[in-house]
Amino acid sequence: MRTCGILLPVSSLPSPYGIGCFSKEAYEFIDHLAQAGQTYWQILPLGPTGYGDSPYQSFSAFAGNPYFIDLDTLAQEGLLEKEEYEALDFGTEPRSVDYAKLYQTRFEVLKNAFLRAKVEQNAEFLLFCEEQKEWLADYSLYMAVKNRFGGKSWDEWDEDIRMRQLEAMERYRRNCREEILYYSFLQYEFAKQWSAVKKYANGQGIRIIGDIPIYVSFDSSDSWANPELFQFNSERRPVRVAGCPPDVFSADGQLWGNPLYDWDYHEKTGYSWWIGRLEHCFSLYDVVRIDHFRGFDEYFAIPYGDKTAAGGSWQPGPGMKLFHAIQEHFGQKDVQTRFDAQKNSGTGSSCKEKNGAGELQIIAEDLGYVTESVKRLVAESGYPGMKVMEFAFDSREAGDYMPYTYTQNCVVYTGTHDNQTLAAWYDELTDEDRALAADYLCLKDEDRRETVWAFIRMTLASVADTAIIPLQDYLCLGAEARMNHPATLGKNWTWRMLPGEFTEDLAEKIRHMCGMYGRLEIIEKGKKDC
Repeated sequence: MRTCGILLPVSSLPSPYGIGCFSKEAYEFIDHLAQAGQTYWQILPLGPTGYGDSPYQSFSAFAGNPYFIDLDTLAQEGLLEKEEYEALDFGTEPRSVDYAKLYQTRFEVLKNAFLRAKVEQNAEFLLFCEEQKEWLADYSLYMAVKNRFGGKSWDEWDEDIRMRQLEAMERYRRNCREEILYYSFLQYEFAKQWSAVKKYANGQGIRIIGDIPIYVSFDSSDSWANPELFQFNSERRPVRVAGCPPDVFSADGQLWGNPLYDWDYHEKTGYSWWIGRLEHCFSLYDVVRIDHFRGFDEYFAIPYGDKTAAGGSWQPGPGMKLFHAIQEHFGQKDVQTRFDAQKNSGTGSSCKEKNGAGELQIIAEDLGYVTESVKRLVAESGYPGMKVMEFAFDSREAGDYMPYTYTQNCVVYTGTHDNQTLAAWYDELTDEDRALAADYLCLKDEDRRETVWAFIRMTLASVADTAIIPLQDYLCLGAEARMNHPATLGKNWTWRMLPGEFTEDLAEKIRHMCGMYGRLEIIEKGKKDC
């Protein structure tokens, strides 16, 4: 079934309080998605942002970002007074998130809500804490202790609590009791508000595509509470860390610094931590995009302490052993048997057949330099891979992304959160690459809007089962609207949509084009079924 969607992080929604959140603007955006005939709303990871304000460097693989809690909803519940937050400075630029000001103001306001909530008398809150205790207890303690040490990562804490010695753990639980409750309260409110947003979206026929980063942050409760999961030495220091090798975009490669998994340990446990992580993700999202999928085939390991990624090397990942364990746990069909049968018979299969009803809805982010073994892993898993239209006409990109090479079982994007917007990308192309794109699309002039819509039209017209377009491209915005520039710090993850920018006229134009290329049937059926 041919479907379509729009990529927009929650943080990029408009709101009067400095960052997009689970406010009335989220519900209005969902209404516009439905009007535009969309099947999907794709978002970035929902976790609390850490280093560089990146959603891919979070303090927890399970927690939600407290910035997304809607203050007006808390006021309606009697937990806040409007005058407590309406006059605060959350940032003055409606087009951009000011994370420094949010950090200085948001938590103080949320603390007022917590103090009024009397959470220990709330049976629903206590039940939430019990149901989520496997991660919530360690996360809330981690954040409370982190505050005691001035926001430092756990590797800079006192030795007794850094190593989780029993007496120290008990002492900090006593001394930080209220702070621990506060961080648990924030997760409770996050979960309650996000659940309401997702329920509304599903009722409108809109499904949520969430994002699961392959790695966790070193500065996280995950690495502190579960050191056995990672390549740490006896002192719980990393042996090697994650990154990407040098390429045409970065002569030194990318040094991410995330701890690497001890895959031998994970295999011994039946990959139970990963299974639990996916279970949690599917409680938040309808579809999960697994970031950096090639890392499950091979991962790039950089010696800890190196200043660049140049000295790293490729190491074998878990491969299909992980996904067989996942598929067995969730009761999925034998993907390997089906893959071999299709290969031998010479028949193809659609995304629906390989990743359809009754199975986990997973998208494999298989971009970048893709080896034959990575292709094999994606094919064996049955999960649709990704195609990026910009890559097809950019000679700096490895691999063949020309549209005529696509298969049905893939998800095609004009660009992702890591790419330049279409308009700016086209402006930055070499003369040779621009000539190739103009020839391929039969572009007759250099009108920016017409050029952008030509690429959108080609994306929607492709054979791919699913097409996702970033909202910035539908708005024909330039370089100022780029979400992230990999391997850089500063001014990333800040772009926001302005109030009223997603107009009814734009929604109708999107709907018309998606309908013209056969991508509306599932949304109409979904709404009828609801």
